[in-house]
Amino acid sequence: MKWTDTYEIAAALADAYPDVDPKTLRFIQLREWVLALPGFSDDPAHCGEKILEAIQMAWIDEAD
Repeated sequence: MKWTDTYEIAAALADAYPDVDPKTLRFIQLREWVLALPGFSDDPAHCGEKILEAIQMAWIDEAD
């Protein structure tokens, strides 16, 4: 997975953290969790606030 795979990342996060409300998550924690996902292999430096926001929004959609 790469940073641009927002929906794939969101689905993996929803599976890994089913009891977490993504609306309450800080971007720092979200970034750490994405980096720790199995299969994630992108450069940590390529992540910015816009990418994290897109992942968070996709996770919120996934949770609904």
